[in-house]
Amino acid sequence: MAKYVFVTGGVVSSVGKGVSVASIGKILKSRSVSVSAQKLDPYLNVDPGTMSPYQHGEVFVTQDGAETDLDLGHYERFIGVDLTQASNVTSGQVYSSVIAHERKGDFLGGTIQVVPHVTNEIKRRIRQVAEISGADVVIVEVGGTVGDIEGQPFLEAIRQMRKDEGRDNVLYIHVTFLPHIAATDELKTKPTQHSVNELRRIGIQPDVILCRSDNEIPEGVQDKISLFCDVDKEAVIPVVTGETIYEVPLLLEEYKLGDFIVNRFELKAKESNLGDWRDMVNKLKAPKESVTIGLVGKYVELRDAYYSVREALCHAALTHNREVKIEWLSSEEFQDGHDNNKLRQVQGIIVPGGFGHRGIEGMIEAAKFAREREIPYLGLCLGLQVMVIEFGRHAFHSQDVNSTEFSSDTAYPVIDFLPGQQGVKQKGGTMRLGTYPCHLVPRTKAARAYGCEIAYERHRHRLEFNNSFRQPLEEVGMIASGVSPDGELVEITELRNHPWMVSCQFHPEFRSRPDSPHPLFADFVGAAKETLIEGAQPSLPIS
Repeated sequence: MAKYVFVTGGVVSSVGKGVSVASIGKILKSRSVSVSAQKLDPYLNVDPGTMSPYQHGEVFVTQDGAETDLDLGHYERFIGVDLTQASNVTSGQVYSSVIAHERKGDFLGGTIQVVPHVTNEIKRRIRQVAEISGADVVIVEVGGTVGDIEGQPFLEAIRQMRKDEGRDNVLYIHVTFLPHIAATDELKTKPTQHSVNELRRIGIQPDVILCRSDNEIPEGVQDKISLFCDVDKEAVIPVVTGETIYEVPLLLEEYKLGDFIVNRFELKAKESNLGDWRDMVNKLKAPKESVTIGLVGKYVELRDAYYSVREALCHAALTHNREVKIEWLSSEEFQDGHDNNKLRQVQGIIVPGGFGHRGIEGMIEAAKFAREREIPYLGLCLGLQVMVIEFGRHAFHSQDVNSTEFSSDTAYPVIDFLPGQQGVKQKGGTMRLGTYPCHLVPRTKAARAYGCEIAYERHRHRLEFNNSFRQPLEEVGMIASGVSPDGELVEITELRNHPWMVSCQFHPEFRSRPDSPHPLFADFVGAAKETLIEGAQPSLPIS
């Protein structure tokens, strides 16, 4: 029978619940306990696929094609599991399902209510993760903050789970924030007390409180929280902001949270083994030479829009014993093609995914700069399309080369809609989504990076390389180095006569892990570290 750990958040949003869930999963997995994870999002959207990155941040795509919350990226990177669409549940999905059943007459004419009908649907979806994964422990994050109106049905559902599954099979963890008052130089526990009181009001007593703070938490503060929130002293755990989020599992292990959960659930577990993870964190924190990467994107004002890209660059740099320094460059800065000074200060350029025409010409200018200056370039999804458009303009000597997304009447539609996508009106969940195989062409940069014949990568796009232009572009130096098994879809392109200019139609960042960086990112950073910033001198050996 599966055990359930429910993680809630209090006081403020963005308190770190996602990293906490991922870290709890890591410390349990280090004991050979099988783990899965789920995010419950109270918003009424069916999924974040149609939401603005400025509001929601990155859309993380699972292997089976679900467009999900970026917290699932944390879960996968820390725990090392591939999650499914069952791991992200929204109010939109829950209410849509309940109403669909009502329309079919499945409730036999009954009055449909939040309790029990909505809460039953939430509980069914929680249990579904346990059934699909077969995990010993399912860790469930409730999005939002305790007290939010839209989150109340989810809190009621997880309250009922302890009664349904048995008290010994459910654990509640509350992540809270301790504000620091500068005038008195003290941390305040009152917001945490009020947050816990709100949980207790609806029938949930936290078993563990994770106390987030940017300052060291004195033992007296822990004692006070233990007393007023009725939680065991050893279950009040300080989580002080560190140098890297990958330290959090080690911090929780230090406070014996893994032992607490194992003993509470009476799990058959081995001794914790976080040695490799600890080595990785120590290597990450050690002083290193930096490599500077320019990320040219549409949404750089909110860096969470490129969360997995940032982490994948960090993982890749670590394999080369480098610290990645990312220059966040708005593509709109380069629209006119004149102000390229910021691009002169980077060793590699990456153009990530996005939608819409805003900023596209700036991305094209960045790709042109990389091609002409022989700076390593990695294009992701939209970044491939940008690279193809730029090279097409160069090859065909025409500024009319474009994508039909941006210019429906272009004479050179080098990027066009996938078959079946032209007439699509409904936007949500209708793209090419999920994992597809990619055949790697031998003796190409892509094949050398992967070191295998077939790769499986996650996609999220409507448009593709137009095969009508494949041969003309190949004749002047653009190679299709990765294609679908039937050869019909171009998945990776690269330039023959460039040190490292490679783009992919998929999203490799979703498969990168801190202990297993993605090969394209690793190869890209490897090329970038050998590139001198304009005007720089090569370093000389000390002896």
